Amino acid sequence: MASTTDPAESGSVDAPGLEPGGGVPPGETPPDTGQTSGLSHPQPMPGRVGPIVALTAIAVIVLALVCFFVARAFSLF
Repeated sequence: MASTTDPAESGSVDAPGLEPGGGVPPGETPPDTGQTSGLSHPQPMPGRVGPIVALTAIAVIVLALVCFFVARAFSLF
């Protein structure tokens, strides 16, 4: 069974706040941006131990690999 009404127009007559032609009067829509400013609480400072441990571990691994390949290069001569 086919519908004879346009789906875009269904319910638009009963919608509150619409002006003739489908416009909306000022004050009927919420503002574009929130009305809060600033932070609600201070942000915690990130810890320094994690990055130091990670960088130290990476440096040790890289140094071990360099030593391994240097030892292999000298043992091949």
